[in-house]
Amino acid sequence: MMTDNKKITFDRFARGVTAVLGCGALIWLINYLSGVLLPFFVAILLAYLVYPLVAFIQYKMKVKNRALSIVIALVLVVAILTGVLYLIIPPMIEQFEKLGVLATNYVKTKANITGSIPAAVSQWVAENQEEVTKFFKSSEFTDILKNMLPKVYNFVGQTTNVVISIVASLITLMYLFFILLDYEELGRGFVKIFPKKNRPFVKELLGDVQKELNNYVRGQGTVALIMGVLFCIGLSIIDFPVAIGLGILIGILDLVPYLHGVALVPMAFLALFKAADTGQNFWVIMGSAVIVFCVVQVIIDMVVTPRVMGKAMRLNPAVLLLALSVWGYLLGFIGLIIALPLTTLIIAYYKKYVTRENEEEKEAAVPDASSDEVPDASSDEVPASSSDAVSATSSEVVPEEKKNMQKLSEKSER
Repeated sequence: MMTDNKKITFDRFARGVTAVLGCGALIWLINYLSGVLLPFFVAILLAYLVYPLVAFIQYKMKVKNRALSIVIALVLVVAILTGVLYLIIPPMIEQFEKLGVLATNYVKTKANITGSIPAAVSQWVAENQEEVTKFFKSSEFTDILKNMLPKVYNFVGQTTNVVISIVASLITLMYLFFILLDYEELGRGFVKIFPKKNRPFVKELLGDVQKELNNYVRGQGTVALIMGVLFCIGLSIIDFPVAIGLGILIGILDLVPYLHGVALVPMAFLALFKAADTGQNFWVIMGSAVIVFCVVQVIIDMVVTPRVMGKAMRLNPAVLLLALSVWGYLLGFIGLIIALPLTTLIIAYYKKYVTRENEEEKEAAVPDASSDEVPDASSDEVPASSSDAVSATSSEVVPEEKKNMQKLSEKSER
């Protein structure tokens, strides 16, 4: 195990303080420019999710033009989202229409109205015209108008915000197209903004972040898909309203762990609609839905998540929720987008360069040289050394040379 014995010098301390101040200034700047940067960060997130589809269309389906591949991928994504909305929105509209009919019948019953409600209101106004006129001329009506005008202005302002949101969506779509157009080049260009001596460090760190992100997206996406399918099946079995749409909504919400609990609110409203429409007990309908919710949650937590996620994703859901809360508080909606990458970046840096877990794993994987079996020097299996081999060969060669010399000397004497 390696240990870091470097002393804290003034230079190291100054660089550390500068780095902390730089990070703080960067967070403040992102928060200050959040309105401008939000479409860009949303486009980066969408590009990360859509790029595998674009790459599949371009390289596997042999569509050579990148722009055409992007258009095909976006059309497929829009078609999928349209299908999901088609499964959710029309049944919800039908449920609200039934609720409107039930509310109308309830008002007619309580107010003893035989005809339509607008006709009954017109008749009541005609019968009480003097009192209605006095009310409009009173100070109470003036005070009501004064209180309502700010709300009207807020409504107009919200309408303006809707228009601005539509424009921002178009800008996000443009960002998304151009980011996907040069996705690989942008990744390599980001590394090049760092000095050459730091580029290997940055590449390795970004590789760890990308690995963790891919593990999370694939694992959690698979878990969310299985959860959505199980909820569709379970809610359909108990004949719950909008079973397919609600199951899809729960699966989408589960992309963030345990956020699907929010679906209990629309589930309660749908149970209320069914109770009012069919006359069944609300608590029986809601109780059966809660039982399905609990059974599916147990299956996901006890069976699906351990098998699907396994050791691939080491980011605990509690840490993820904490990261979303902290970064969301610091940077708003942009913080929610960049929470996962930044958290995985910090964890990867901490494990690699502070606790050095990767180095310990590598050292554990390398076999110890001292544990290798060394043959005993006294055994017969030990090969002769090179000097012994040379002496042996020389002892065999010398007598032959002597014999040759003797023959030559005899010949010379003759």
